[in-house]
Amino acid sequence: MPARLGSGEGRTRHPYLHELGRPRVLAHRGLVTAELAALGVADNSRAAVAAAVAAGADAVETDCRVTADGEVVLFHDAGLERVAGLRARVAETTLGELAAIMADRGGLLTLRSALEDFPGVRFNVDVKAPAAAEPTGRIVAPEGHRVLLTSFSDASRARALRAARSAGATPVPATSPGRNRLLGILAALASGSGALAGRALAGLDALQIPERSGPVPVLSGRLLAVAAGHGVEVHVWTVNDPARMRELVGRGVSGVVTDRADVARAEMS
Repeated sequence: MPARLGSGEGRTRHPYLHELGRPRVLAHRGLVTAELAALGVADNSRAAVAAAVAAGADAVETDCRVTADGEVVLFHDAGLERVAGLRARVAETTLGELAAIMADRGGLLTLRSALEDFPGVRFNVDVKAPAAAEPTGRIVAPEGHRVLLTSFSDASRARALRAARSAGATPVPATSPGRNRLLGILAALASGSGALAGRALAGLDALQIPERSGPVPVLSGRLLAVAAGHGVEVHVWTVNDPARMRELVGRGVSGVVTDRADVARAEMS
């Protein structure tokens, strides 16, 4: 297996990151161009994922929730108001009902169908609801080589990874930290201790971060340097301006999460 990026001798890069384009282009909830939006296509839909793949995205960033009948679906919001103008929640809607709602909005994808219908495509899966964590882990277990699991909730992320491991994932999916783990990494960096930073980054494959969180800078030269030294990639979200993409890559960022995978791929090929 190819060597992991960075100086950690003996470590290996997760297959999720192997042979991706460089810089990485991660399509944020797929790709919805102005033309697709005019047709009513929603983010995270089948049409949006297909458009991202056609545009040459290295991975599709998506989100998982669970329907009322226990199916894991690609859906960002807890409710249906933004996507469908309905005052209902995904967790209160059956798979059949949600599929009907999404039929003229690009088509619904379950997590299982996304992996089956887009073979070889890498998926960056954000676990949005605690109830989605364990079923998500079990579903992605056979495809651990092309899945990265993350969540704002480190507890949900950990449950998904444990479920994948228990289901026999070889390898266990790649992972990026949640909010609390990221705060711990930033604190370790601020301390100036290389040992603390190394422990904080242990077990991670990527840091998927915003440039800032409110007034607080997240991305820094020190973070980039220390992450690279421990074989951890840095992906910044959500970047849609081509000039900003180029600037970030010039600073050493490994990839961008973007709503415009088509523009990013053209700019950074």
